[in-house]
Formats: sequence, C-alpha cells, structure tokens
Amino acid sequence: MVTQEQRRRQLAREKFLRQQQRRTAARHKTRMRNTVVASVLGVVVVGSVVSYATGVFKDDGKKANAGSEVSPSPSPSKAQDPCEKAAAGTVKSLSWKKEPAVTIDKSADYTMKMATTCGDIDIALKTAQAPHTVNSFSFLAGKGFFDHTKCHRLTTNGIYVLQCGDPKGTGSGGPGYTIPDENLKDKTLKGGMYPAGTVAMANTGQKHTGGSQFFLVYQDSQLPASYTPFGTISASGMKVLKKIAAAGESTGQGDGAPNATVVVNKATVTKS
Repeated sequence: MVTQEQRRRQLAREKFLRQQQRRTAARHKTRMRNTVVASVLGVVVVGSVVSYATGVFKDDGKKANAGSEVSPSPSPSKAQDPCEKAAAGTVKSLSWKKEPAVTIDKSADYTMKMATTCGDIDIALKTAQAPHTVNSFSFLAGKGFFDHTKCHRLTTNGIYVLQCGDPKGTGSGGPGYTIPDENLKDKTLKGGMYPAGTVAMANTGQKHTGGSQFFLVYQDSQLPASYTPFGTISASGMKVLKKIAAAGESTGQGDGAPNATVVVNKATVTKS
C-alpha cells in the first residue's frame, strides 16, 4: 500500500518533471525564434549589400539599385510631409526619336529654376562644359516636359541625393532619346566625390545613356565619375533640398520614394 508520504513525494516528482518539460520547450521555442530572426536579418543585410553593389543611378528603362549615410532604419520613416499641394495639371506624354539640335549659346550663362511644391530650386548650368546636356534641358523645359513630374527617389544611405526628371515617376521614364556624357573631368569631382550642391545626369550604367533623369546632391557623395555634372544648386535651393532630405524616404532602408511630396510644378531654363 502506498503511504501518504510516498504519494506526496510522487506528486512532487511529477510536478517537477512537468516544470522541466515546460522549461525545455520554452528554451527550444526561444532558440527557434532567435534562429529565424537571425536568418531574416541576414537576408536584409545581404540584400542591402547586393543592392548597393549592383548599381547607382540607372534610369530611362532600368530602375536604380543605389545603396544609398544615415544608417538605414528598420522601419519606414513617418516624418511629416513638409511640402505644399501640387499645382493643378498633369504630366505631358512627350517623346522624341533623336536629341534636339544644339541651339543654345555656348558662351552664355543659363539658369534652370525648378518651382517645386517644397520651394524653388535654382540651378546655375554649366553651359560651356556640358552643352548637349544644357541644350537638352532647355529644350525639354521649353516643351513643359518636366512640369507636374514627381521627384521619385531619395537616397539617404551611402550616397545622398534626390532624383527627378522622370515623367513616369517610376525611374523608367525618359524623353525617347539619349545624350552623350560630358564634363566627367570637372574640377569639382575630386577624389571620387560629387560634392553637395552638384546636379548630375542619371544613366543606365552604360556610356552616353543619359535622358531626362537627373539627381541633386544634398551631401557629399562618393560616386564614380560616370554621371555628367551639369549644374550647381543655389544656397536657397540647398535649403529646400535639405528640407526634403530631412523628411526621409518611405522604405526605411535608405533608398526609396521621398516622404516629402516633391512635385515640379514648373521648370524653366533662362539665358542671362
């Protein structure tokens, strides 16, 4: 016969075994969770490295995968949109088969004004050094090509730029023609650096494939000298650009659509 004391000991032993089983199961569950988390982080890190290694400013048919120096956030930024509502109007559907003839005065000074929802960005154009590029922008602006287009990409990790000039707003649009690379030995491009305030052409990663997309550098950015530098942003324009950059981008990974709704209400190129 089992005595009361033996029964008490048996129950205590069974209770202890149940506790041990629960603890073992909990430890196993924790290990599994940590393994999954580590795997996911590994994919994110590898994906980021691959993204940065595969390209920088590809456009007009190929989406860029720039890595783009603020460390990437684990979740999308929720910064408030600092910009105003866009002016009424729609993007024109325009395309040409070949680059327009160069008709600008190469000895004159030209300025491009981007009247955006976030403020005006004035750009002094490098006419003598990049005549094909400046001529193309003068032509496109005169046709209203840039009006009502969105600046579709902000890069905040690795390089620091706002990309604009795509009528589709996806990174794949262009004017239908390409222009030659120019001014790649510009004296401002020292040590593989595009300094803050530079405006340069995007391309597909191949030579002479610039179209209408361009990027504005708001902080010194390490880049190969493969992107035609054709303008310099004014001090007031830099304030607008930095306001846009401060709002962050939508993915939280350092390369995506800007949180600021940047729409070019009107772009004009004038001779002075």
